[in-house]
Amino acid sequence: MFGRKRARRAAALGAAGLGACALLAACSPVKMGAAAVIGNQRITTAALDTQVADLQASAKPYAGQVQLTSAEMPTAVLSWLVRFAIMDQLAASAGISVTQAQVQQGVASINAQAASAAPEEGYKTATEVLVGAGISPQMLTAIGRYQADEIAYAEKANGGKLPSTTAQNTAVTAAIGKAQCQAAKSLNIQVSPQFGRLDYSQYAVVAGASTLSQPEGVPSPASTTGLAPAC
Repeated sequence: MFGRKRARRAAALGAAGLGACALLAACSPVKMGAAAVIGNQRITTAALDTQVADLQASAKPYAGQVQLTSAEMPTAVLSWLVRFAIMDQLAASAGISVTQAQVQQGVASINAQAASAAPEEGYKTATEVLVGAGISPQMLTAIGRYQADEIAYAEKANGGKLPSTTAQNTAVTAAIGKAQCQAAKSLNIQVSPQFGRLDYSQYAVVAGASTLSQPEGVPSPASTTGLAPAC
């Protein structure tokens, strides 16, 4: 759920779980100055830079401990901004509106999960785990809302209460996965080639296909998974 080890297995969070062409508007459907366009929302490169600077500042006290590198931070932060937008769309489509108290409960839950994951990830504190996953303290409210929306959806999908059996959990997990996929599909997400592309299997920004020819026998480093929503 957190950290590089877990991020390789699953980038989505919750109860259920860079190129010169980009500088030219004609090279991409994403407008100049935008890191991504998600529905009617435009994430500017300036706004992304601010978020990344916050993460870098948060990581400084843990230099040598947090494994997320400065070069990886822009795509890590952009991935979370995309996930937040997808969850916002899911909640809106489901008629879900969470209170500030629920958001704060979500923040507490995230911190508790991070603290629990710390020993496994080789960290000492919840903050290290969160920063290692690309989440700065300034993003806690947003991820708390993400968690609160997901919990509210789980309750709604399970007749008004959280799942308490394996069968219920399986059904709710499938429902959330389908709803997230449909929300992502409806948003027509476009990521600037400067940062890569969206992998819909984990809602993460990953390396895009290289425009350079590869030596014979050398595979492209770009992943071919999750090219489109699977719904």
